[in-house]
Amino acid sequence: MLEFAPICIYLVISLLVSLILLGVPFLFAFNSSTYPDKLSAYECGFDPFGDARSRFDIRFYLVSILFIIFDLEVTFFFPWAVSLNKIDLFGFWSMMAFLLILTIGFLYEWKRGALDWE
Repeated sequence: MLEFAPICIYLVISLLVSLILLGVPFLFAFNSSTYPDKLSAYECGFDPFGDARSRFDIRFYLVSILFIIFDLEVTFFFPWAVSLNKIDLFGFWSMMAFLLILTIGFLYEWKRGALDWE
């Protein structure tokens, strides 16, 4: 159990720092004379119009999903580049196969028009 002591200390310290950072604003906050317009949902001077839950074009979702996929794939490059001298040719060709699959997926999306906005 002694080997977990640093982790427990770290968790206790992080919990204390979090609680302090959450509690300090309440100590220094003061109640100013707020007016009703300040407490309204919008401060821009006009009533909201339309529904906030309107439908978005499917292209927004598609682009965001594609961004997440390719952004997460790029995160594999840094550990690979750092450990490339230890993983030798097997690691190199494994990443080349990974990049080939990624490139094929990108070309497929491009051909299908997933990246065309108009």
